[in-house]
Amino acid sequence: MIIKILGAGCSKCKQLFANVQQAVEEMGIEATIEKVESLEEMMSYGVMQTPALVVDGQVKAVGKLLSAKDVKKFLQ
Repeated sequence: MIIKILGAGCSKCKQLFANVQQAVEEMGIEATIEKVESLEEMMSYGVMQTPALVVDGQVKAVGKLLSAKDVKKFLQ
């Protein structure tokens, strides 16, 4: 599983990254977590607001700071 956090480095983006790490650890799943700060790559997903969560190439959430509990729903 490849999980990407799209965002330019704002505090919400950093917190979402931490929440995704927590969710992955708690679920005990194998995943690669990447932080994407490239505007071009973000736009390739059609994302205009950050932070955004992308799981295996599919945009799951945009413009929301998800809790670890919320992230788990997208990883099941």
